[in-house]
Amino acid sequence: MSDHADSPTARDVLWRFGPMVYGPTVLFALGEGAVIPLIPVIAAQLGADVAIAALVASALVVGQLCGNIPAGWAVARIGERLTMAIAGVLSLAGVVGMALAPSLGIFAIAVFLIGFCAAAFGLARHSFMTTRVPLSFRARALSLLGGTFRLGMFVGPFVAAGLLALTGDEHAAIWFFGGCLVATVLLVLFGPDPEKQFVAPTSAPTRGGADTEDAVDTEDAVDTEDTGEPVTGSIPVRRTGAPGDGVGSGPGTGVIRTMWRHRRVLSTLGLAAASLSAVRSARQVVLPLWGVSIGLDAQTIALVVGISGAIDFALFYASGQVMDRFGRLWAALPAMILMGAGFVALAFTHDLPQAAMWFAMFAAVLGVGNGLSSGILLTLGADVAPKTDPAPFLGSWRTLTDGGGAVAPLLVSGIAAVASLSVATGVMGAIGLVGALAFVRWVPRYVPRVRP
Repeated sequence: MSDHADSPTARDVLWRFGPMVYGPTVLFALGEGAVIPLIPVIAAQLGADVAIAALVASALVVGQLCGNIPAGWAVARIGERLTMAIAGVLSLAGVVGMALAPSLGIFAIAVFLIGFCAAAFGLARHSFMTTRVPLSFRARALSLLGGTFRLGMFVGPFVAAGLLALTGDEHAAIWFFGGCLVATVLLVLFGPDPEKQFVAPTSAPTRGGADTEDAVDTEDAVDTEDTGEPVTGSIPVRRTGAPGDGVGSGPGTGVIRTMWRHRRVLSTLGLAAASLSAVRSARQVVLPLWGVSIGLDAQTIALVVGISGAIDFALFYASGQVMDRFGRLWAALPAMILMGAGFVALAFTHDLPQAAMWFAMFAAVLGVGNGLSSGILLTLGADVAPKTDPAPFLGSWRTLTDGGGAVAPLLVSGIAAVASLSVATGVMGAIGLVGALAFVRWVPRYVPRVRP
């Protein structure tokens, strides 16, 4: 009895291994955040016009989209730690390519490579949390993971601005990213390995629906109670794959076979998650364009977007608290309704006398909605992933969500070109509201009930 009372809680272990669990994500996101604003600038210096510079910048997102499934294969075969180390070394090659690129084509390839490797970092930690963090603490842990990424992306542009002021050279931010990657690889290779010391028991949680093939992997279930306490030791993994399963055949379940086996949850809850990702991505495109369209100067637009981002960042942990205490839907639904309704309402304010005031107000509303959604996609993916070998499934899940994020800017651009920015904004709001209905329909069916 005393042994149980003295055993560490999940919070204690996360705090103890925080530098190893979250440190690599912070370092990678900090360097990436410093480089992202300068990619179009450097592309223009290499001879790109505005359209081509935007295309080169999009190579980062395309690379991440293409990297999710290979990253799932790598994590399942060689583990999170080695996958992250290899991705860090390959990213260093991409950094060198960006800094020394003699032509626009090589620069674009280097940007694509960094995005490809970013998928490995994101999926490795997602898989780690899925298998190690107890259900009672999962949403908070994953919201914190999402928050570390947001921190890097929030601080990175300020670091880039400072380096530009000191050196006057855009390449300084690229070399800063390289330094972050070196620190990341050293931390991953030589720091204490949380994979070997932070393990949660495997169990089949109570689910909200009866679709046992997708909601509960009964063959993977273990007859042990999840007490919410981390334990040390290895995770029992049932390997079922065989040659011919598709990508990743051999030991473990192949990625293609995993996608087919879980096609129902991917085509329902996965598409709802993709709609959330699309609305999030649209926010980053619509707000600056809206400010320009109503005639605001760059400084005012930056201030409004910055305040919206600050609100978003401030709420990241609150999302995890809500999901762990009350259930996933209590965070997903308000987030989608706020962002969907915010876009729809913003669409009607373009020609009003107080357009700037409405722009600032709805930018804040979108920031609240986005902040409340922090960690939701990570948590839902972890909730519905197979418990013993989640990486192939998470590769498919993240491909869907990243695909939604990648399509949204193209959708906004296309609708704005054919109709108007107001129509494009309203359409994104409608997607958010439809996505909210999809969450209401599918979250109770597939996601485990939270036991406070």
